This record gives sequence, structure tokens and C-alpha cells, in this order.
Amino acid sequence: MDLRKVKALIDLVEKSGISELEISEGEERVRISRGAVMYAPAAPMPSVAPLVLGAPAAATEAEMQLRADAAAEAEGHIVKSPMVGSFYRASTPGGKPFVEVGQAVAEGDTLCIIEAMKLLNEIEADHGGVVKAVLVENGQPVEYGEPLFLIG
Repeated sequence: MDLRKVKALIDLVEKSGISELEISEGEERVRISRGAVMYAPAAPMPSVAPLVLGAPAAATEAEMQLRADAAAEAEGHIVKSPMVGSFYRASTPGGKPFVEVGQAVAEGDTLCIIEAMKLLNEIEADHGGVVKAVLVENGQPVEYGEPLFLIG
């Protein structure tokens, strides 16, 4: 089919208001359609860090409250997550954790990393003392306000 004929058919579809035109001439076939372009739907984006097989599920609000209550009973300062993301105790997989239970920390010392939207955010101690407990497992998703550490 001649390119001029195809161009004329495109103009015809645009001017006429029809949404689709299909023409066959011998072995050649042309189909012209106008309107919205159809795309395959995109995969939905997870609202929380994706779960890895074998990793514990994100804590529910009730679990977070139980952790906070248990930490408060143990008497000390609770360091809470300032964001939603994935909790990591070390800067690299298999690396030495930033802090261990029983270790003394000063205000401003790095306690952990929370990965949020591919950004690694260092979480610092907002209170000095001795780390009494690490309340989250390495690699676990955490919620905003979830207790992470108990410092006494």
C-alpha cells in the first residue's frame, strides 16, 4: 500500500470522528485507530518494604505497644523508629553491628540503619547510657514509632 494512501486514511479517521478504520487490499492490510493509547497496567508498588522469605512480618500496632510496655517495665529510654523502612544493625550484610547489648553509647552515636526508599538513614542515640535491649531483628521491616532499642 502506498504511503500517500495511508496518510490519506489517517486524515480521514481524524476528520470523520470514527475511532477505528481497517482496510484490506489484496495481501496488504492497514488498521488505523485513534483515541487513548492502551498500556499494560503497571505492577503495584508496595507501600512498605517488601517481605523476604523467612523474614518476620512487620509488627502490628498491638505488638509495638507490647514491646513498648515491656521496654518501659525494664526501665530505660526507648529509641523509636523515626520512619517506616527496613532495620539493619550493621552498615553491610554480615558486618559488625553498630551496637551490642551491654555497650555504652553516647548521645549522637549511630545505633542502626533504616533503609527507606533505597536510602540508608543512620539512626542515632538521642539519649546516652547502656544498651539494655535490641527490640527488632536484623532485616525486619519497622513502622514509624516502633521501639528499636532500650537504653538505660
